[in-house]
Amino acid sequence: MLTRLSLRVRFLLLFAALAAAGLVLLVLALWLAAARLAGQGVAPAQMLDGLVQAGLVLGFGLVGAITALWLLIDRHVARPIEALAGGLRTGQAPDPEAARYLADLGPAAAEAAEARAASAEALAAAVNEHAADLAREKASLESILADFGAGAVISDASGRVVFYNASAARLLPGLGLDRPLDRHLLRGALEAAEARLAAGAGATDLICMTPEGQRLSGRMRRVEDGTLLILRDRPAERPAPRATLEALRRHAATLVPMLDALDGPIPPQLARAIRDEGQGLAHATRQLSEILAGDAPAGIAGLDELGAGLELAADLPRGLRFQAEAGPLNALLRHLDRCLRGQGLAPRLSLEAAGAEALLALDWDGPPLAMDALEGWLAAAPDQGQPDITGTEILASHGTGLWPEAAGDRARLVLPLRLVVGLADSAGVTYDFALTTRGAASSRLADLTCVVFDTETTGLEPTDRIVQIAGLRIARGRLTGERFETLVHPGRPIPPASTAIHGIDDAMVAEAPDMTRALAAFHHFAEGAVLVAHNAPFDMGFLRRAAPETGAHFDNPVLDTVLLSAMVWGQSAPHSLDALTERLGIAIPPEARHTAMGDTVATAEAFLRLIAALEAKGIERLEQALAEGRKHRRLVRDANLPTQGAGGG
Repeated sequence: MLTRLSLRVRFLLLFAALAAAGLVLLVLALWLAAARLAGQGVAPAQMLDGLVQAGLVLGFGLVGAITALWLLIDRHVARPIEALAGGLRTGQAPDPEAARYLADLGPAAAEAAEARAASAEALAAAVNEHAADLAREKASLESILADFGAGAVISDASGRVVFYNASAARLLPGLGLDRPLDRHLLRGALEAAEARLAAGAGATDLICMTPEGQRLSGRMRRVEDGTLLILRDRPAERPAPRATLEALRRHAATLVPMLDALDGPIPPQLARAIRDEGQGLAHATRQLSEILAGDAPAGIAGLDELGAGLELAADLPRGLRFQAEAGPLNALLRHLDRCLRGQGLAPRLSLEAAGAEALLALDWDGPPLAMDALEGWLAAAPDQGQPDITGTEILASHGTGLWPEAAGDRARLVLPLRLVVGLADSAGVTYDFALTTRGAASSRLADLTCVVFDTETTGLEPTDRIVQIAGLRIARGRLTGERFETLVHPGRPIPPASTAIHGIDDAMVAEAPDMTRALAAFHHFAEGAVLVAHNAPFDMGFLRRAAPETGAHFDNPVLDTVLLSAMVWGQSAPHSLDALTERLGIAIPPEARHTAMGDTVATAEAFLRLIAALEAKGIERLEQALAEGRKHRRLVRDANLPTQGAGGG
């Protein structure tokens, strides 16, 4: 029974029992004294005042002395011992000043922590040395799979995702580790393909649909106890648009002789025929443009790849990706750049975003380029790796075109390209194959799939609004690399006092998604995960109060790092995010503090380090952590309760 209580509570009960025993002995002594005086013939009225005064003095003196002794023991023994235990469990050296009354225990704990750190450092160095070759092979494999043109997804026997690459994340927005694959693809096609594999097929083709109605072609193969699914968003081959090409040829063949006959006034019949043929030519051209646009290459190219070797404008936006083959297009742009410089011009590459596509442009000071000169340049083969492909054919393979424009004293060549929306800069692979060995219903803290998150708001009152939210996913005790971050338009001005803390002003959120879109996206990101936050009632309060407006109901279990810290170091230690990260040796860059992602990163690192310390105290499972957290309600309310709390993070 007593072993479940903290050391401070045990000391309190010990001294309370000592005070109670002292008072009982005092009452007994006074009773004996009264009996002896009565035996000597002293009247009760005469002895009562003296005995009461003596009892009060002795009683208050005894209780006061015992209370003072308890306070000294609590401050200089119990609290430092709790801090030492928390430090030893998290590998941190104790503060010598806090342990100065513990004789050799403080220095011994510091030496043990230092020895543990030295052993861990030596072990890490040995592991790193022996794993260098493996790490290089792993990095090479990740690089290959990251740039693999098709989407690749591996799921375990229960259909939950354990691996995916950047192309799969683009094809299936919201894809995440430890989430069911049929959340992103309709189950019917997957079940039919799995049945074919179960019947003995080594691999099988399939056509599947996303819940949004996008059609994908793929091939499924059995991989140990799971499946590997390769996905593409269009068929590998497509017949040439012969009918459209023939219509273009026919209209052009009819229109050219008519134009040759124009050496005087145009007869009405000829004008009507020219108009009809021109309309037919325009219609066929539009059809062909639509077909070619649908055949745009599946490659993804960044602006740095397309602009390699060119002079770039100073204000180019960063992070954009295009649906394009980098090699041929970069060769074409460099070829055009050389031709322009050969005419004494100094072009530079600029860019304008225009909805779903962007306009790349080589612009210069001077007159515009003549169309016949441009056609001559496009007739050459700019890519040495493909000497039989002209610039015109490169443009056609991308379903785009190139034309000259003039604007005042400047001119440019304009090239429209389709943007790839939703592809993160850190394109790579995301995986955790150990998920396949985890129990399906495991509630161990080290096995949980969690989303650590933080919000920034217009203020600290319940009526305030979210202006930024960020989250990181954790699976089986490690960060997966999956991130969520967005500004949020609060629908009201941001007070200057709040901007001074988090740096977000009205101009920054002017084009941001509103609360409904932002929280719907975060709800999708956090679906099925345990939510983790520092001072969780504050952040959860904003999410839950917004539910009637957004329709996003966050019923996830919630862990609070304030309460987890109290479980390790006791309630008397400071539990702010700054204090917690300082104890754990986690550095928060000053510019990242009080930003949603900066505080989220710090909270996630603290949570991961607290897991081992909690396990050392016997708190290994989610339900244990939730039950233990309810014992520390004096610090912060339980975020799993439906009513909301306030307060800052």
